[in-house]
Order: sequence, then structure tokens, then C-alpha cells
Amino acid sequence: MKLAIVILSNKDLPNVLAQTSAEGFISTKIATAGQFLESGQTTVLYGVDDDKVDALFEIIENNITKRVVRREGVESTLEGSLLKKPVDVEEFGAVGFVIDVEQFRKL
Repeated sequence: MKLAIVILSNKDLPNVLAQTSAEGFISTKIATAGQFLESGQTTVLYGVDDDKVDALFEIIENNITKRVVRREGVESTLEGSLLKKPVDVEEFGAVGFVIDVEQFRKL
């Protein structure tokens, strides 16, 4: 058994949860803050059989969107106007981790 930890953009969360649930994947969501996705994210935990990990990530990948967002330029001690100009940055819709589960118990 594996534990899939998926950090999703809040924009994609409803679609991902609906589709993974429809395919029989049970999840727990946790409100999170961090630097993976700056516009709001939620961490979703999935307990998954080893042979279903790829199917889970395929569903997630099909229900997220990568976006290009405009970000303020970097801060620097160097002089120059180019450093403060906005830049387009690709923002991913999800980040996933898979870890082995040594034990799983329903109590």
C-alpha cells in the first residue's frame, strides 16, 4: 500500500475530488499554505494499493490545469529597472508524493 500526498491548486480541487471519488479513491483533504502553489492550495491524502497509483495520478493529471500567471519581478540590491518588471511564470496544478505504508489499520 502507498500513501499519495497530492498538493492541488484550489482551482482544480473540486474536479479532482469528484473524479477520484467517482473512480473509488477515498481521500482526506487538509487546508495548507506554502510555496508549491502560491494562489491557494489544498493537500489531499490518498491511501492507494500499489497497482493503482498510476491510475490515481492519471486521473489527477487529466483534471488539473497548468496556468501562466504574471508575477512581480525579483527583489535585488542591484540597480536597474528590469529586475522589477512583471514576468510570466508557469504555475503547475499539482505536486504529488508517494510513500510506502508500512501498516494500515481501520479502527
